[in-house]
Amino acid sequence: MVTALLLVPATAWYLLLLVVPLGILIVFSVGTRSDVGGYTPGFTFQNYLDLPTRWPSFQNTLTLALIGTILCAVVAYPLAYYLATRAGQKRTVLLVLVILPFWTSFLIRTYAWLQILGSNGIPAFLEALGVDPKPVLLNNRGTVLLGIVYNYLPLMVFPLYVSLDRLDKRLLEASKDLGANRVRTFLQVTLPLTAPGLISGALLVFIPMMGEYIIPSILGGGKVYFVGNALVDLFLQSRNWPLGSAAAIGLIALVIVTVAVYLRLTRVRGGRDVSLI
Repeated sequence: MVTALLLVPATAWYLLLLVVPLGILIVFSVGTRSDVGGYTPGFTFQNYLDLPTRWPSFQNTLTLALIGTILCAVVAYPLAYYLATRAGQKRTVLLVLVILPFWTSFLIRTYAWLQILGSNGIPAFLEALGVDPKPVLLNNRGTVLLGIVYNYLPLMVFPLYVSLDRLDKRLLEASKDLGANRVRTFLQVTLPLTAPGLISGALLVFIPMMGEYIIPSILGGGKVYFVGNALVDLFLQSRNWPLGSAAAIGLIALVIVTVAVYLRLTRVRGGRDVSLI
């Protein structure tokens, strides 16, 4: 009885902030658009049948989210390794520098890159050095990926740092004593033992990337289209709430399926279940 009472606040917040909004989306997704836009009660699956017309935005989102996650892992692992094993007395300062971007607005950080990569930023600097014509650094996939990696990198660094910091260093010494070089030690000892941190970081980065809207809007200039951008257009521009709700449900389903497949593959390759930290 006491346990049930203790769970009441968390359960209430869970229902209010997750279950109820999801239920509203499901109800809207089977409705119809009224003549003046918005939602009219009804029951039809036509909105889900129309989702293939939005497939390019889904494909673009999934592709860039996967690439962005991989790039974050590639950049974050050496950084986390250095922080955990080589930083020494500078560790605290470096950790603060990693988390420092989170002390400013996500929107401001993205607009900062807009100024750096815009015509008055790096292109103007290169032109002053005699590089002609000015390179176009905005409104493309590469720029969006740069913004994604910059903004989400700390979410990948810290789970990896915790895993590497907790790693039993005696296992590394034992591997070297048995004749393994640094590469084999990393591949056979360090990487498998830090896999939980890598998986945690990948999920922390991948899931919010799938719902990203600000970065493709600002750095992509409308030429790099995510599902988040499609949802804004459907809800605010065309006011097709039922189709927008169906697209949102489709995005949730895509995230769930992708994460489930990813976790399944990691468990099969590892030969055992991997627990998140």
